[in-house]
Amino acid sequence: MKELIVISGPTASGKSGAAAELSLKINGEIISVDSMQVYRSMDIGTAKLKKDEMKGVPHHMIDILEPEEEFNVAVFKERADRCIEEIRGRGHIPVITGGTGFYTQAVIYGIDFKENETDPVLRAQLEKKAGEKGTRYIEEELEKVDEISAHKYRGNLKRMIRALEYYLLTNDRMSDKNERERSRAPVYDTAHFCFILPRDLLYKRIDERVDRMMDEGLLDEVRALYDKGLERSLNSMQGLGYKQLFLYFDGKKTLEEAVEDIKKETRHFAKRQLTWYRRQRDIIYIDREKYKDDEEAAGEMLRFLE
Repeated sequence: MKELIVISGPTASGKSGAAAELSLKINGEIISVDSMQVYRSMDIGTAKLKKDEMKGVPHHMIDILEPEEEFNVAVFKERADRCIEEIRGRGHIPVITGGTGFYTQAVIYGIDFKENETDPVLRAQLEKKAGEKGTRYIEEELEKVDEISAHKYRGNLKRMIRALEYYLLTNDRMSDKNERERSRAPVYDTAHFCFILPRDLLYKRIDERVDRMMDEGLLDEVRALYDKGLERSLNSMQGLGYKQLFLYFDGKKTLEEAVEDIKKETRHFAKRQLTWYRRQRDIIYIDREKYKDDEEAAGEMLRFLE
């Protein structure tokens, strides 16, 4: 079975730098598993590594699309599979790194995404109804057909719409599909590391990172996208930091309120990520607090691999 290394974890847990250090030691190349880092002109808010932080390690699936372009798990899976084969063809080791859990799962377990499971027209109709009738309307419609998914995705409009879209197209519940996927055997011999931190420390790191992003020019980065007239409904504009600052530019929030909302929603996102990872199988947890820097954390992963 082909080998694959996966480094996951919640946002701000320090996985990206450690992944670069590990890749240096094992002749690896990194495939980013991030639904926002694929977009160009969105660098600060998506926490892309700077060139020197990449340590000379090739990074794939970053800056491959314009913010106006559609990106989803099916597109990711197809491109990531191709990257893995190309990396292996060079005699290197593919290292999947990022915090988008479902994308990671799609690669590890070889999940197939059929064309009849998605319909942009239907999704646009559901998004329009959500805009007209509110998030609660979508939640109630989903509860009628898939109560488990409605409870699981409560508060996450994008995921609720996706689950409702899937049911309307296939007459199959997303919760049943997810249960089937969880029982799959992996298609790779995978070492799956997950970085964790005590929650109070993780939240502190998140708040500090948001402040650092603002200092580095996040406001100007988002203003440039806002001035381009990008639609708020675009996937790219749902990214943390971008949608909150759009509200500031619209005059609906003060800057202080927008920044606090970024911190709060990022903390909520990290909590959801941790919950998701706890449900996965065969994960090796790395307590990031125990290691003083990325090199030490990479060394711990290397010891396990050896």
